[in-house]
Amino acid sequence: MFCVAVHTGLFAQYGFENKVELTGVVMSADSLRYLPFVSVVIRNKDEGTTSNERGIFTLIAEKGDTLEYTSIGYRKRIYVIPKVLSSNRYAVIQLMTQDTFHLPTAIIRPSLSKAEFDKAFTTWNIPDDKYETARKNTEYQTMRMLAFTMPKDGREGQSAYQRMQVQRTYWAGQQPPMTIFSPLAWYEFYKSWKRGDYRRKK
Repeated sequence: MFCVAVHTGLFAQYGFENKVELTGVVMSADSLRYLPFVSVVIRNKDEGTTSNERGIFTLIAEKGDTLEYTSIGYRKRIYVIPKVLSSNRYAVIQLMTQDTFHLPTAIIRPSLSKAEFDKAFTTWNIPDDKYETARKNTEYQTMRMLAFTMPKDGREGQSAYQRMQVQRTYWAGQQPPMTIFSPLAWYEFYKSWKRGDYRRKK
């Protein structure tokens, strides 16, 4: 009993008997889901906090203080902490109602004259959308150009180097044959010439 009396006396001496540890939860009134990052401010004081991801907040206030809840898309709510409490800890659940925004009317008017419309239709540069960009990138000519101009990746370079090493090892110690007298080489050259592989590309 003596310790309790000393504790109460200290509270009264430093003015802590009017302080209250407030813990609250902010929820939506229509769906009862938690509202994160709601601003909770004590009126007429430079004090406040925000609710966390689960809508919970904690702050130190005084009995009788007025709390102001604000959040984008919801109406402002006011709550007054009771002046008479049986404990220095208090819990509250605050429901927020969604606010309806009425935007000003937007009137879309056509061009002033047919000549201005024709000029805008022929001169405006409308950028391609994602579908048109994908269609251009997958055209046959574009794919062929990319196949001839793009360098080999790591796997293709390694495969070409390994084939070259195998060919050198196969003919090690002797002269490789000349393919100018090979019928198969002449046949491949004839097919390439018929396909137009040696034509000058514009």
